[in-house]
Amino acid sequence: MKPAICLVSLAALAAGSLLGQQVISAKAGLIHYVEGKVLLDGKAVEPKFAEYPQMKENSVLSSTEGRAELLMTPGVFLWLGEQSEMSLLSNRLSDTRLKLTKGSVLLEAAELPDGNAVTVMAGNAVVTLDKPGVYRLDAEPVRLMVYDGEAAVDEGGQVQRVKRSRLLMLDGTAVAEKFDKETGDALFRWAKRRGEYFAMANLSAAHSQSLRGSGFANSNWLWNPYFGMFTYVPYEGVYNSFWGHRYWSPQSVYMVYNPPRVSVPVGGGGRGWGDMNSGPRAVSQAPSGVSGVVSAAASAGAASPSPAPAASSSPRPGGGAAGGRSR
Repeated sequence: MKPAICLVSLAALAAGSLLGQQVISAKAGLIHYVEGKVLLDGKAVEPKFAEYPQMKENSVLSSTEGRAELLMTPGVFLWLGEQSEMSLLSNRLSDTRLKLTKGSVLLEAAELPDGNAVTVMAGNAVVTLDKPGVYRLDAEPVRLMVYDGEAAVDEGGQVQRVKRSRLLMLDGTAVAEKFDKETGDALFRWAKRRGEYFAMANLSAAHSQSLRGSGFANSNWLWNPYFGMFTYVPYEGVYNSFWGHRYWSPQSVYMVYNPPRVSVPVGGGGRGWGDMNSGPRAVSQAPSGVSGVVSAAASAGAASPSPAPAASSSPRPGGGAAGGRSR
């Protein structure tokens, strides 16, 4: 995996190809989507299509009866729950730091390249995400839940590692407890749904980038005009999310659009070559984790693409997970 760099790619799809326009952004904390009432530094975030507010250092994002979705470093998603508040202490990709002061946040890290650090302060603890995974932090009571991955927790100079399916109270308690990582509340279910949107948008975005054949050297956020949203596209391999979604790279997406040919019986008892996914059961026979996404991408391709976004105001629906990467 090559290190992620500070690019936010704004790509426009036209006639089945990616007519890319790239805007350089060296900052984490892009507010990608909101539902309900969300405030940025005391002012309401008003959704406007293809306009995305950028949190500045020491900006405060809060919600009442609302939720927010943020794009951090490429491949790191953040979901802010209802009745919650967080401040972005540093929006640098190499050192992204935030503080949770109220409510809950849930983060998914699809990748954590060398040189990019993501840390969260909650109570008197500093939590550093060490591996790809899904993490939740609550302010009341102060605790960390690791659904998948591994985190380092520093409490007053005492550091311990918390692995998947473990919950640690951030009140000086020394022992992490096991919890059921398959269950969750409204924030957990919302993040899962949003992740599904990201994964669906990833398929056609990765395919278009593959057709383009150049200009993709690192994992990135790519604009998908058919879905009207950004999506995560890994540089290589396949990211298998905690929630069962897949994110394809431009190098690997051919497995969906051009499945391998296998020897199958033909008339007369002989054997011939055919597409593994040909015939009426094509979608159900697609590689694991893609069922249903192929047809969604195909129908999206028939729609008119949305214009590429402008940098700076607020979002619109579109909208992942933690797990592993296949190569």
